[in-house]
Amino acid sequence: MSVDFTFKEKYGIDDLLEIMSILRSDEGCPWDREQNHKSIKSSLIEETYEVVEAINKDDAELLCEELGDVLLQVVFHAQLSKEEQSFDFGDVTDGVCKKMIERHPHVFGNVTVKDSDEVLVNWDEIKSKSKNRKSTTDKILSIPRELPALMRSTKVQQKAAKAGFDWEQADGAFDKVLEETDELKEAFASGNASAVEDELGDLLFSVVNVSRFVHADAEESLTKATDKFINRYTVVERLAKEKGIDMLSASIDELDVLWEEAKRQTKSN
Repeated sequence: MSVDFTFKEKYGIDDLLEIMSILRSDEGCPWDREQNHKSIKSSLIEETYEVVEAINKDDAELLCEELGDVLLQVVFHAQLSKEEQSFDFGDVTDGVCKKMIERHPHVFGNVTVKDSDEVLVNWDEIKSKSKNRKSTTDKILSIPRELPALMRSTKVQQKAAKAGFDWEQADGAFDKVLEETDELKEAFASGNASAVEDELGDLLFSVVNVSRFVHADAEESLTKATDKFINRYTVVERLAKEKGIDMLSASIDELDVLWEEAKRQTKSN
């Protein structure tokens, strides 16, 4: 039996809220009824990355679709909370509206700012005050551990740097990378797996430090480096097939020749 629902040419946010309510009802979808905040949390992450993919592709149609998928996840979580009687979608929108008004006193109040840098300073101060974060440690601990590791380490370092805990020049950051590399080699030579993991983390953290000084986003840089490797490896595999080379049994020297040829063919990458 069909549920009571009015079909339209164009739907709005109220319709989406109604659809989600129906899906969670006894007459709705068995799968949707089984879900909870934890069971669908990975979907929110996945859909967010798909939005980023659409932006990187400059695909407006795809971006529109993916933003809808993210909105669906927000509505889904809001519906779950409504059923738990903790909050609903109206509370979500009310909260974010109040937050935007509070954090833009130069728009909704009498504060004057000279540029976007000052806007960011004010934003950070207002946010810290509203969250009762009095120390730099408070601010650092507020950074979610669930963020991608490179992104999280960048944010932690930025917070510490604002408090003066930073290298004066880039040379210090570069030297630290060399120091951590040597320590990783020593740990590897010792055969201590725990020490290797520890030193590898220190090395990666130091590389992120360098990324700040050279004004490059560590997450984006690694993504591009991975893309570059994929492009070159694709050529290596093709060349090996053309030359009748078995990559599994080929020597490192043979593979290196193929790699150098792949670099020449993909030099723009």
